[in-house]
Amino acid sequence: MLQRLIALALLLFALTATAAKPPKAVAPPTMPHPVAMFLTDLSAKGKQKVTFKAAAVGTHFFFEEPAGVTVYVYDGVGYRKEAFIRSATLAYALKRYGAKP
Repeated sequence: MLQRLIALALLLFALTATAAKPPKAVAPPTMPHPVAMFLTDLSAKGKQKVTFKAAAVGTHFFFEEPAGVTVYVYDGVGYRKEAFIRSATLAYALKRYGAKP
């Protein structure tokens, strides 16, 4: 009986000691209004969880989502859509445009 209690205590200790750390917050302290509205629309006003990756290299901005990667080019004022690469990953799009992540 004592061995079971010790084993149970050790198991509980091991489980609590290796508990996952809470996720790190990544939200910026400030955000431009257009970015906030874009994220609001992207998440259907908070009804849909959104997962994406993004990278900017040179004059190109890459936006990866589950459907593929949208490539934008900077035109001196803002970024405009240049291409959509269906079913691609961010790494593939960066490589295709000669950019290094």
